[in-house]
Amino acid sequence: MSAAPTLAAARPTSGGRDQVPLLLARVVAAVVWAVTVMAVAPGIGPVLAVLVALYPLADVVLVGLDARRAAASARVGLLANAALSALAAVALAVAATRDLPSVLLVWGVWAVVAGLGQCVVALSRRRVRRGQWPLVVSGGLSCVVGVAFVVMAAGPAPSLAPVAGYALAGAAFALVGLVRLRGVHA
Repeated sequence: MSAAPTLAAARPTSGGRDQVPLLLARVVAAVVWAVTVMAVAPGIGPVLAVLVALYPLADVVLVGLDARRAAASARVGLLANAALSALAAVALAVAATRDLPSVLLVWGVWAVVAGLGQCVVALSRRRVRRGQWPLVVSGGLSCVVGVAFVVMAAGPAPSLAPVAGYALAGAAFALVGLVRLRGVHA
């Protein structure tokens, strides 16, 4: 019908080259988002509601683009992760109209579930693509940090600084994956 069968046949031998622009976009988006959140972080309000919803929405776009090129074994996990991120965007926007602990709670739950999904997808790709181990570690850490966010939500001084740090750590892991992939193809 279209070029899809050709793309599907080429996927296993791509070695992850198609992931390079997506990882680069993830790095840039996370850094810009984290810096912006730190500039706005002290107060809760409409700007914060938009900002906290933008991060998972960027994830929806990037994961959706990745899913379009992914092998069938990874596509289901990627699409589930995109749907989860879309739900998280709505939940975070609503939570931001309440208070900071609500934002941390929702972010924490999203981080745990999305981290598990990232681990599953990266592990399923590791045999056909190099550079997946940083993504596995990143997904595992996302789970651990997500639990910490849930705990912080109940703490005495909730802050968005750790959420910005979470985004920067995700950018760092994506950058490591990017460097590994580019090194393979140099």
